[in-house]
Amino acid sequence: MPSPRSGPDKCPGALQVHQAADGPLARVRLPGGVVTSPQLQTLAAAAQEIGNGEIELTSRGNVQLRAVTDPDEFARRIADAGLLPSTTHERVRNILASPLSGRIGGFADVRGLVTDLDRGLCDDPALADLPGRTLFTIDDGRGDVSSLRGDFGLHALPDARFALILAGEDTGARVGDDAVGVLLAAARTFAHIRDSAWRLNEMPGGTERILERLGLGYGDPVELPAAVERGPIGWLDQPDGRVTLGGGLAFGTLPARLAEFLAAVERPIIVTPWRSLLVPDLDEWAAEQVVRVLAPMGLIFDEHSPYLQVSACAGQPGCAKSHTDVRADARTAIENDDLPADGRQHWSGCDRKCGRPRGEVTDVVSGPDGYRVENECS
Repeated sequence: MPSPRSGPDKCPGALQVHQAADGPLARVRLPGGVVTSPQLQTLAAAAQEIGNGEIELTSRGNVQLRAVTDPDEFARRIADAGLLPSTTHERVRNILASPLSGRIGGFADVRGLVTDLDRGLCDDPALADLPGRTLFTIDDGRGDVSSLRGDFGLHALPDARFALILAGEDTGARVGDDAVGVLLAAARTFAHIRDSAWRLNEMPGGTERILERLGLGYGDPVELPAAVERGPIGWLDQPDGRVTLGGGLAFGTLPARLAEFLAAVERPIIVTPWRSLLVPDLDEWAAEQVVRVLAPMGLIFDEHSPYLQVSACAGQPGCAKSHTDVRADARTAIENDDLPADGRQHWSGCDRKCGRPRGEVTDVVSGPDGYRVENECS
């Protein structure tokens, strides 16, 4: 079990930026990963005009801009776009939901629960002090986001109830129509008892203490699935006859120009926790045009692309601790068909291995004398 943290929580947000080596980094929370076309256009313009020209996708379905030259102007722009509904709660709005929910598969459509949870978070002053690393997950039963081991979560079951997930594990407790209220109460309890802990799994007996405080009974838990290696890619047929397109991005980075074209599709865009995108609710003709135009611009619809097997930390120039520009090195290796290993691999500029995905991954780690290859699981 991880130990409680001794320092302050410096997780970046839209208002509390991180001073990276290449300048201020601002992160925008997108509950459920959803961003509207006008909001995406706002982000694209900001990336082009006061950022480094790119929008980075994060493993929590959020986005961030690097090298922001005017953080106050950035905050003003996203507030005007509706991306900053609460200045006091903006860093705690970390809500992952099954990206295809309500369109393809799953036991329940959880999109409304995301909206209710986000509203409940922002309306509760006691939850403003949650650490910025607190993570909520709402899984429609397919197991894609429960496997990401959030602090507080719901996992849809075939009988229309939800399993209550705490510290990434099924507690055995079952909830129904009051599911969002239970999640908020659990988070409120954690905020009250957490002391210096940033995550629920850092608290000895944290799950048991919350269940006792809430007066919840529990039975036999179910085993949660293993972590999903990547999000859906390619052409995905919806039961209503429409199409969702799943598109990957090299190193989870969305160029501003590509973002502008995506915004022009005039559909909500869903950012997944695998640093990919979904474009839903297209008719077949529109879907064909999106693929034709956006694939040459860098949106990856081929599930066999080597870029979907390779992830990387920020590297230089964004990180002062990195020994090299790992993304440029990894890109060169991909283009020259010279990757050091088969399968999933994560390139890191130092031994911290920031951004490393879960599961079986080969580490390609830079040091003073070049790269070394390590085969480990996490």
